[in-house]
Amino acid sequence: YINPTSITIITLSIIMGTIMTMSSSNWLMAWIGLELNMLAILPIISKPKTTRASEATIKYFLTQAIASAMMLLSSTTNAWQTGSWDILELKNKFSTTIMTLSLMMKMGAAPIHFWLPEVLQGTTLQTALLITTWQKLAPISLMYMISNNIQPALLMSAGILSMIVGGLGGINQTQLRKTMAYSSINNLGWTIMIMALSPNLAVMNIFIYMIMTTPIFLMMTSTSTKTLQNLTTTWTTSTATTLSIALLMLSTSGLPPFTGFMPKMLALNELITQKLTTLATLAIMTSLVSLLFYLRITYLTMVLTSPMTT
Repeated sequence: YINPTSITIITLSIIMGTIMTMSSSNWLMAWIGLELNMLAILPIISKPKTTRASEATIKYFLTQAIASAMMLLSSTTNAWQTGSWDILELKNKFSTTIMTLSLMMKMGAAPIHFWLPEVLQGTTLQTALLITTWQKLAPISLMYMISNNIQPALLMSAGILSMIVGGLGGINQTQLRKTMAYSSINNLGWTIMIMALSPNLAVMNIFIYMIMTTPIFLMMTSTSTKTLQNLTTTWTTSTATTLSIALLMLSTSGLPPFTGFMPKMLALNELITQKLTTLATLAIMTSLVSLLFYLRITYLTMVLTSPMTT
């Protein structure tokens, strides 16, 4: 049993923290918002009374705390150099690099992504949904605000690395929460890469990803599906749900004619327009790797278990 007052306070803190960060123009207020948000989600992650949940909570807390410390270091150094705490005034090169790494760590992009699959695996599906969607809003909005000052090479290399890690990491997974974590890293890669060229397109990409991920997690929760093996047995009990999960997985992978294809196509178009054909080719190649594990999930859910094949 959980006290309704506690739930109300925690929910309000999570919402308030994110809104505070997204609407502030000052680094200190943005930092306070992120801290409020992080402290409020810790009891939610540790709610299942298991050692895995406790481990996930500690891992989440430590990574977020380190990222917050890096954020403070960056903004303080910038204030010391420029005399301004304004978010848009992040002019110092060192501060910008540290801040970008800190935000990437907060949202779980490569190369500082190691915590994300582990934390998701240790929590419930609803909490995993919260971490992969809502918790990314604040860092993404801060990155969007400082995107003009970040070196494009840093964003593009981190983006490509996230795509490779997300694609290769998801191939060998049987646990759906870990698969979804690597899917999140892969999609963040696209967002970060295109943030250097078109920040508006990056925001659209992450929003479309969130819109597609939310129903996947909700349907996995309703059918109590946690592994690939569970997914192969849900066809008989809930055909429509299984079919929807499979189609949403294909959409998340960026396969035409699904919704997920649109932001990727626009991102590639932007890269080619900017004469970054090599980067566009690399992005397509890594997209193929991630498509492999999405197709495997679809194959297991639709082909192996459908009545037509038996």
